[in-house]
Amino acid sequence: MKNSKPVYLNVHQDIIDNCRKGDRKAQFQIYKLYYRNMYNISLRIVNDTQEAEDIMQDSFLSAFENIDTYGGNVSFGAWLKRIVINRSLDALKKRKIDLLSIDDAAELPAGADEDTDQESLNLQVEEIHRCIKLLPDGYRIILGLYLLDGYDHEEIGEILDISASTSRSQYYRARSKLAGLIRKGGKI
Repeated sequence: MKNSKPVYLNVHQDIIDNCRKGDRKAQFQIYKLYYRNMYNISLRIVNDTQEAEDIMQDSFLSAFENIDTYGGNVSFGAWLKRIVINRSLDALKKRKIDLLSIDDAAELPAGADEDTDQESLNLQVEEIHRCIKLLPDGYRIILGLYLLDGYDHEEIGEILDISASTSRSQYYRARSKLAGLIRKGGKI
């Protein structure tokens, strides 16, 4: 027997319920609550302000059109975040993003699982963000999904349709490339 009550209790459940009824005010309230975070997620993936704005808008439209599919298994924000990530990745696929396969990847350097970039933590946040934007799309996406969005490598593998080991390999390569960019002062 299917449970008719949501598993996750949302703080804004009344607004979500009104969105299900097509209430435009409620939709605008949801938009105001989540737009900045969803824009930033998309921007980290596509690295283009206009495209991130378009993706965010399309994601909200899609969410409102398909709000009846939201079952309450996760927070509404997590559900919306997944829509934004998928739309952003679709946009990159249109640009023919290529992630290296694990077969093409070199062996991970010794100690790669240790955090050797402690000195980079002392840099200003703006400089690190600037260097992240310089990374190739594949590296930037995995780095963002892992470090900023909190996905583990198994989840990233599912999202990107790659293996967890490829995600790990790409993450270590991205981290190494980022450290190199930081050491060079953001010069490629």
